Amino acid sequence: MTSIAIATLPRVTADNADWVSLKAAATALQTHQEQDGSIADPAVHSDAAGLVATICQAIKALAPQFPHDARYLALLVEDFGRWVQGGFGVPDFLDSLQAFQPQEQRVDGLQHLVVFPMYTQNGSTSRLVEAVLIEVIWPEFIGGLEAGDYSNKLFVPIRFIDFTPGYDTNSAVLFPETVAVRETPTFTWGAIFADREAARFRRVLKAAAATTSLELPEDAAQLIEDQELTQRTFVMWDLIHDRTHMRGDLPFDPFMIKQRMPFFLYSLEELRCDLTAFRESVRIEKDEEADPDARKHAKLVQYAVIFDRIFRFAITGSRVRNYDGLGGQLLFAWMHQHHVLHWTDSKLSIDWDDAAAVVVELGAKIEELYWRSIDRPKAAHWLAAYELISSTVTPHPASVWAKGPDALPLDGPPRGLTDQVLDDEFPLSMFYEALEKKMRPIIESTTGITGSTAA
Repeated sequence: MTSIAIATLPRVTADNADWVSLKAAATALQTHQEQDGSIADPAVHSDAAGLVATICQAIKALAPQFPHDARYLALLVEDFGRWVQGGFGVPDFLDSLQAFQPQEQRVDGLQHLVVFPMYTQNGSTSRLVEAVLIEVIWPEFIGGLEAGDYSNKLFVPIRFIDFTPGYDTNSAVLFPETVAVRETPTFTWGAIFADREAARFRRVLKAAAATTSLELPEDAAQLIEDQELTQRTFVMWDLIHDRTHMRGDLPFDPFMIKQRMPFFLYSLEELRCDLTAFRESVRIEKDEEADPDARKHAKLVQYAVIFDRIFRFAITGSRVRNYDGLGGQLLFAWMHQHHVLHWTDSKLSIDWDDAAAVVVELGAKIEELYWRSIDRPKAAHWLAAYELISSTVTPHPASVWAKGPDALPLDGPPRGLTDQVLDDEFPLSMFYEALEKKMRPIIESTTGITGSTAA
């Protein structure tokens, strides 16, 4: 589909009557659903069938405005029909899910109507019928990066137009893995709401910079003022981050594949991917033959990785196995202990001329850990990972792991080691304890934020 064809399509907005009807019916239907998506109470089946009929009627009315999704939307109505006819058991939307292939049409501004029984990460843990209107974000320079050294055929950056309650949360992803299906298919795409990432980053950075008296470089300050600029920056960051998970000298059993491991290993995996994006952005910025827009955004990616990690990641969420939080703490402490980040006279400052090399060095340390893990047994790898982190971030005084191998049950199954990790194995430092108290209201205020609602 060409950009000219997109320009001829009527744009569906949040106040579209058919969308409003669909959203209201889906929201009402959620009140009848169990955690697995079924509707157990026969007394409400008639009401539920009426709501599904409204949803299907709205989908049919909206379908002409999404000709690129015609087959998916037709199968979606069929999946809803089978669910009703089957007595509202556990829903199965495999047929429509497999027909929805947004990665095949990554065109800037292209809209999609997405309706599935699904859970939303960092939102609802129940597979409720959720509906979301989205729009693809695909700047020309991103297309160039993806067509070159950063191929990622599954990656779909998007922004919100409107959504049902499951997305009025912190969830910033739309993954096919979350949809209720009868069998697990091969997943061919993953979508990330860059507008939400950018909007909450801007709000948190503005408040954190004021709270810590941090003077932002002029180009970094632009991120606070310009939502479009910032979400393009996050698209570039996400493109490189997402493809990194299955690339590099990985342990035989890659992380993030439903394993029960100490949470600090997930910290290193997510941080590894972010620091790879950081390193590659440094390389692109210095490449005089690279696309000018790519070079411009590459510099901004470096600011975004540092600021989002040290300000938002480190103090967001609970202290129960918070692996993203630990990754933020590690980056802050590493920069501080390598003398490019300073907290002096109650004022935060960063030596930007030297910061990039220090951050890249941390990424190299993690990559070396991975490379050596191929020759190590699992327990030895876990211990080496713990040593890497604990040499920079101080463990809890009551930690068994901090006492070393002699204190750990190394003669039993790996679960015994995992069970010895404290929920808050690496507590917040005094700096972060104070910062968290001041920043908590700001971070909480970003729940449900989008690019269009950000102040």
